[in-house]
Amino acid sequence: MRPPSGLHGRVERPVFESAALRGNHAGDPHVREAPVYLPPQASDSNARFPVVFLLCGFTGDGRDFFETHPWRRHVVARFDELVARGEAPPAILVAPNCFTRLGGSQYVNSSFLGNYADYVARELPEFVDAHFPTLPGRRALVGKSSGGFGALRLAMLHPREFPAAGSISGDVDFELCYASSFPACLRGLVPFGGDPARFLGEFGREPDLSGDKHEVLNVLAMAACYSPNLDSPLGFDLPFNLRTAARIEPVWRRWLEFDPLHACEHHADALRQLEWLHLECGLRDEYHLQWGLRKLSDKLRSLGVPHTHEEHAGSHRGLVERYLALLPRVVAKLA
Repeated sequence: MRPPSGLHGRVERPVFESAALRGNHAGDPHVREAPVYLPPQASDSNARFPVVFLLCGFTGDGRDFFETHPWRRHVVARFDELVARGEAPPAILVAPNCFTRLGGSQYVNSSFLGNYADYVARELPEFVDAHFPTLPGRRALVGKSSGGFGALRLAMLHPREFPAAGSISGDVDFELCYASSFPACLRGLVPFGGDPARFLGEFGREPDLSGDKHEVLNVLAMAACYSPNLDSPLGFDLPFNLRTAARIEPVWRRWLEFDPLHACEHHADALRQLEWLHLECGLRDEYHLQWGLRKLSDKLRSLGVPHTHEEHAGSHRGLVERYLALLPRVVAKLA
């Protein structure tokens, strides 16, 4: 029977003050809650556990992994049940809050948004190791969508800190997953006189992602992550002309430096250091990530990077079950 708290393990919600995020130009807070799940076996004072960092998607918040609806339980609660039944090895789960006023950070360092890569890959692991019963160096990154991109990106930059990574429908092949939405972004800016600053001002007062507004916010947020420019009125550069949609190639090349399809070539040695790398996507993914992931898997294979590549029948949404299938596997690799 499930205990009265709803979990067999427990959740702690420490507040962490980040030096990496302090003073960011977006004006987002640098003091943030960092929810941590501890398995029931943590009651043994001598026990130590691997750690999995859960990275949420765009517009998400790390706390999403801990929220439960009356009709369904979310990722942490479901994992807790697997551990209690002996169907998954125990692990500590950490869910960083990397939300920004533009909806997300892509877990990268940005001169405009802040140094979220340093926050997740350097500050939080040190904090978690200092306060919780961790197995030193036994960490993984698992995320979906923007979180999947972040898991792969941080693993290729920090393979010693994160020897295992799992990307569920992670952003890849920017030509397919981002550039195809540029016209929709311009269409969404029409009611705002084609002015991104006006859009952001109104969105800040009344957030609304209906119609094409989600595409607008997504493109602006990606620009803040991939092409920040503090000398620009927006604080970042867009990779296309606001009047004609013509591509601005120097800016677009800055974006492509982050595209895993291209970045893997520069970080192949680091990727080959990983103990385990898992990539997956649904065949009905609405953002065309399934095709980009096939290209990435082919390229990784040509570079001699060991990995697993899986496809399933799903789309981009409703993938909680994919987390539950992946977490026991990645924890077993760490343990």
